[in-house]
Amino acid sequence: MRNRLELCSVLIYNARQSRGHNQDHLLERILFVQSERPRARRYPLVASIEITDVESETQINEQTCDLSLFGCGVNTQKPLPTGTRVRIRIVHNGANFVALGKVAHAGRGGRMGGLFTGIETHQQVVLEEWIAEVRELCGITKKVRV
Repeated sequence: MRNRLELCSVLIYNARQSRGHNQDHLLERILFVQSERPRARRYPLVASIEITDVESETQINEQTCDLSLFGCGVNTQKPLPTGTRVRIRIVHNGANFVALGKVAHAGRGGRMGGLFTGIETHQQVVLEEWIAEVRELCGITKKVRV
């Protein structure tokens, strides 16, 4: 099976070769889908999350359903539009994590994906500690290369 980068390159080449009307949109969609896929393993984590649209200051308070080093999943009945720039604040076990981000996807079924785009060093430490805790609870150990 081809890896994602190779597959993406093949799809882009094929789209460019067969451009007609609406083919530019297809090409943009292929690139967007490839770039928005999760880059790291997601771990189940239910925590309070406050998401604020940085332009309109619209705020939603919901719960996360999963967490990774690059983003989180959110259960919500009021998803923000894909691409919306947001401030993210997650509260879990008495600790806070704050980051800038954007809405990576807002799908049907009450699920929205957030992508972290700006994390300060001390906030990265909090995120990594939470993921380490979840990994331990799930019995997942780091793979060590020899």
